[in-house]
Parts: sequence; structure tokens; C-alpha cells
Amino acid sequence: MPSSQHLNSLDQITASLAALDTEIGRVKLSGQVTQVSAEAIRVSGLSRVVCLGDLIQFEGRSGVRQGEIIRLEQKDVVVKPLERVSDIGIGSVASLMGGLAIHPDLSWRGRIINALGEPIDGQGQLRHGVEAFLLDRAPPPAMNREKVTEGVRTGVRVIDLFTPLCVGQRIGVFAGSGVGKSTLLGMLAGFGEFDTVVVGLVGERGREVREFIDDILGETIANSVVVASTGDESAMQRRLAPKTAMSVAEYFRAQGHKVLLILDSATRFAHAARDVALAAGEPPVARGYPPSVFADLARLIERAGPGASGEGSITGIFSVLVDGDDHNDPVSDAIRGLLDGHIVLDRKTAESGRYPPVEILKSTSRLASRAWTEDQQELIHRIKGLISHYEDTKDLRMMGGFQITGDEHLEKACRLVPRIYEAMRQGAKQPVPGDPFAELAQALAADA
Repeated sequence: MPSSQHLNSLDQITASLAALDTEIGRVKLSGQVTQVSAEAIRVSGLSRVVCLGDLIQFEGRSGVRQGEIIRLEQKDVVVKPLERVSDIGIGSVASLMGGLAIHPDLSWRGRIINALGEPIDGQGQLRHGVEAFLLDRAPPPAMNREKVTEGVRTGVRVIDLFTPLCVGQRIGVFAGSGVGKSTLLGMLAGFGEFDTVVVGLVGERGREVREFIDDILGETIANSVVVASTGDESAMQRRLAPKTAMSVAEYFRAQGHKVLLILDSATRFAHAARDVALAAGEPPVARGYPPSVFADLARLIERAGPGASGEGSITGIFSVLVDGDDHNDPVSDAIRGLLDGHIVLDRKTAESGRYPPVEILKSTSRLASRAWTEDQQELIHRIKGLISHYEDTKDLRMMGGFQITGDEHLEKACRLVPRIYEAMRQGAKQPVPGDPFAELAQALAADA
């Protein structure tokens, strides 16, 4: 048996090792800035101990700055600053801070934060939760997720009828600029069937952020968390803002909440990811977009949806700003394939004064059959057939030719479709409707 003296020696060694571990944990690994450009900063001395996505802290002349590692090389690393800086010089100290993470809490509802999880609403500091949520979390394993089975009412008549949503679904709102996208998103956020609403505003004008919160969200802000990154902020912050919003939504999903996540817009996220990828040296492959942009989009969108057993769900609505009204540009085409449906807003419909300007025939929900009954599904298919026949014969109708064709189906379409269009009108401030099918039937009967 070991003597008491040996035991005391072992205890002293163990205590010394524990103290050494604690002291090492307090030490910050540091390197030096070797090159500074308008796009990125090179740091030497950290290549062997860091990973992509780690946070680096710089000591600038005007204070502490932060950046994210976007490329690793043999002798140095490439860091993209989180903000535009001009006070970091050669030889500045660069310290490793670890992965980017936030600590969400239930008290965050009603607050407005930036891409780094810091409050920007002037209401004091945020209370930090116990668990850290990395901004670049992996999506939940496919086989651990609950199935999407429950329909949800949005309160927007044209969507509830023709592109119904389900809890945990991910759908896109595709629109050009100035078509009414933000107004529609505000209408979707204002309905009360969700426990928590998380809104990510990416690359918006500073004026529009305040207007969206005050005029469009209104009283809904009480159970909402808004993550805002304006267009004047760096590409890094515009790239991080959707990830921050998603991490906040994942926290509330883990608490069992039924979460509505609205991201406006996924296109501006792709633009910011493109700027970062080009700064990291990636080659552009599709209209200037490097390959990692499409991988980032897939990874972000896959994080939404139903959670594991016992958790809540994230119903994701991703707006897509269609460049030049081209619905087949690389970003729009990639996102359309990742989502569970798409709602297309039409400029001509908006110009005609019919809001929300949803193009019924071009919009679809891949999970609509789980929200409709069999009778409702049959009715919608018949109505879409009438609308298709009505739109296909537009030139004939303009010439008055339908009056001599003897086509009873066309005559029925000409009689009913304008009434259906009129019934789909809905202002942003109108009361939330009841059963949309009953209201449509009542509108058609009243005009019969």
C-alpha cells in the first residue's frame, strides 16, 4: 500500500495540474496582423490552432474589433472583419475568441437585436440564457425530426385558399422590388397562431427597419424577436444576421414553441455570402456566385422545420428578391428547389390594384394536401382550372370573341373569375378573416 507521504505527493501533483489547466484556460492564443486590405486581414501565428468560422479579436487604435476566419493557409489565416475598419495596422495583436455564439432567453421576446445578438432598441442589456447557441449550427438529423402534419391558418385569404401552410413548413415569397413583399410578410407575422415570431431583416434600408417594426409588426412585437442588419453594415454582419435569427428560432423551438421565422431576404444573405466567399478566394461559377453560397443557403434553410420529439417547430417564410423580375436567376432557382413551396408576387397584379398581388397559378405549396380536406382540394383544383382558362383566353376576351365561341366553360370562367379575384383583395389593416372557403362561397353567392 502507498504511504501517506506518497498520497500527499499525489494530491499535490493533482492540485498543481488542475491549477495549471485553469491558468492555461485563461490564456488567449494570439497572433500578429501581417497584411491589411479593404476586403480582409491576414494573421500569422494561429494556423495550427484555429478552424474556419472562429472569431478573432483585434486591438485597433480606436478599440477592440472582431472578425471571422474565412480561410486557412499553412502560415497564416484570412480574417473578414465584422465591421468596416481602418484602424488596424501591421503588427496589431489578434486573439482567438472561439466560435460565434449567442445565449438566447425567453425574455428576448419584444426586443430588437443586431447580427451579434446585441440590443439596438435602447431598452437596456439582454438577459443571457444558460445554453450557448452557435450561429453556424448543423441542421437536425433527418430521421430525428417530427413529421409535418398540421395545417396552420395565416389570416391571408389568398394564401389560405391556394397555397396553405403547415406547421414546420418552409415556403418562399418570390417578388421583385416594390411589389408589396414586406406588407405581405407583415400580414403573415401579425396572425396569432404562433407562440413566437422571429424576424430577420437583412440588408434593409435603415428607414424601413423602423417602419416595419412600428407600422407592419405593430402589437405583434410583444411576442417577437427582430434581428436587424441594415444595408450600410458590412457583408459579414449581413451574412450573420440570418444565422442569428435562425439560432434564436432554434432556441424557442427547443423550448417547445410553435415558431414563425420570417427572413427578409434570403437573396441579400446570398449577396453577402458571395462577397465573403470572393474575399476568401473562391472562384465564381454561376453569374458571379461561388459554390459555397448555394451550400450556405441549403444549410440555413434546412435548419428550419419541425424539431425532434418533444420540441416545437419552425415554420419558415423566406422572401426572395427576384433580380430584374427574373425568376430563374441562380439564387431564386436554388432556393425554389430547397423549399416546400413558393408564393409568387406579380408586378402586373400589383399595378392593377389587387393586393396581396399573389400570382395564383404560379404559386404552389407542396404540403397543401395536408392542410386541405378532399372536398377543399377538389374545389381548389376546379377553381384553378377556371382561372387558367380565363388567363389563357385573355387576347380572345379583349376582342370580345368569347361571345361567339359557344364555350360554356369559358363563359363560366368569365363570369366567376373576376368575382374570385375581387374576393381575394385584402388590405394590410383588414380584420383577420374566418373560414376562407366559407367567405369565398359567400362572395360568389352574393354576386350570383
